[in-house]
Amino acid sequence: MKITILGSGTSHGVPVIGCACRVCKSTDERNNRSRSSAWITTRGLSIVIDTATDFRIQALREGLDRLDAVLYTHPHADHLHGLDDTRSLTHDNPVPLYATRETASEIKNRFDYIFRATQQGGGKPRVFFREIGDDPFEIGPVRIVPVPVMHGGLPILGYRFGRLAYITDCSEIDEEGYERLEGVETLVIGALRDRPHTTHFTVSEAIAASRRAGASRTILTHICHDMEHGELCDKLPADVEPAYDGMTITLPDPQ
Repeated sequence: MKITILGSGTSHGVPVIGCACRVCKSTDERNNRSRSSAWITTRGLSIVIDTATDFRIQALREGLDRLDAVLYTHPHADHLHGLDDTRSLTHDNPVPLYATRETASEIKNRFDYIFRATQQGGGKPRVFFREIGDDPFEIGPVRIVPVPVMHGGLPILGYRFGRLAYITDCSEIDEEGYERLEGVETLVIGALRDRPHTTHFTVSEAIAASRRAGASRTILTHICHDMEHGELCDKLPADVEPAYDGMTITLPDPQ
């Protein structure tokens, strides 16, 4: 199994439009953070988590040329708005979108033209919904375990694939969530910045959550322009590292 970090940035992306801070002006490519999303390849399947606003650029950069499913974490713009750019990947075979009822409703509202009859021409993604909740489900031979977490006051989902779990926008994990993470080895988890935020973990909070989950490797994602990549690397514990766009992690395929 391989996970590719398609995007490691927060909702603004980095660099931020109009910002002249040293991170936004950095020449270190690892500080160029597109909106958060990930690509999982395992057991012959190609699965994307969230169609981030920058999905087209991410897919071209990484050579993503097949799509078997999309998993959605929640219905915020930076995690949805690349949906239209799946058109070329869904032309021959319609692709299922796995989402909660609330997230599916929001996607249908924002992208209503996809789900109703329209005139020919222009093209639109050939996609359909598979509603999920907190129960584990299968895509072909791959078992996926949703991980319920809180994003401020909004309940959202992370996802677990065997020894790997991926959680982005998160400010709290309850006992059920930690039970779902028991035995995980690699945890990709959102860590916005050092300063407290009402809807996101700080770096220290994300590390603490990963420690409680028992992960032996922690990858921080959904990072804002407060954080310079090299400096973040220098101050983190040896088993914790910041994600960057294009980062790949290889693990055994889930059973």
